[in-house]
Amino acid sequence: MSRGDRVDLAFKRLSDEGRAGLVTFITAGDPDLETSQNLMEGLADSGADIIELGMPFSDPMADGPAIQAANLRALANGASLRRTLDMVARFRRSNDQTPVILMGYFNPIYQYGPTRFVTDAVESGVDGLILVDLPPEEDDELCDPARTAGLHWVRLVTPTSDEKRLKSVLKNASGFVYYVSIAGITGTRSASVSAVGDAVARLRSHTGLPIAVGFGINTPEQVHDTVEVADGAVVGSAIIREIEKNLDETGAARPELLENVSSLVRTLAEGARN
Repeated sequence: MSRGDRVDLAFKRLSDEGRAGLVTFITAGDPDLETSQNLMEGLADSGADIIELGMPFSDPMADGPAIQAANLRALANGASLRRTLDMVARFRRSNDQTPVILMGYFNPIYQYGPTRFVTDAVESGVDGLILVDLPPEEDDELCDPARTAGLHWVRLVTPTSDEKRLKSVLKNASGFVYYVSIAGITGTRSASVSAVGDAVARLRSHTGLPIAVGFGINTPEQVHDTVEVADGAVVGSAIIREIEKNLDETGAARPELLENVSSLVRTLAEGARN
């Protein structure tokens, strides 16, 4: 199965089943490398249709307090971009179906070396990238080589993207479009269902790609409402907060962490299916 196929086939499968998908986010290495690996594998088993894996970074400016804290925990416990790619490669030993999208910021990739990163990401089994801080004007930095290598380039679209900007943002988009439903940071507040519906309808007039909606989606009910109008709902901060709730006073994972996170993801997945 080719890298691009996993994303395309995932949305085709969802369409054939007459439903939208659940996209889940965790930060690689949070709260520690081994627990994070087990969490990643448990996401797919618990009903996640696509996994977004955060690349740890010390200054994740678009993320709220929960994901900021997850980045710091991961880095303190030895997470790195190389180890993030190793996580994906290990995941692929048992799961060659669930798409994995790396999400984050350009700085760690720049330090790693963009050409080397693209090569290693492809070899590891990554399907696509979401870069928060690389605008379309900088596509030659990473978008062009990533797409040439077969990686999807998932664009972020915001409520402030006007018609002219949309054309530029969507020009090289592939895989799916990630609609950021609020103007602000992750995990803080939620957009109204009607506002999301209007925004998705506007986006559909500009692209035939599937549209996933994220930022501020925390409950099965919000997932359900979102997938009524979109092709996918993205949940990140709620999962990260559940991880944080299951850490002991030293920051280590409690024995029940994996099952509690899996239980949350199962309820979120039910929201996408009902």
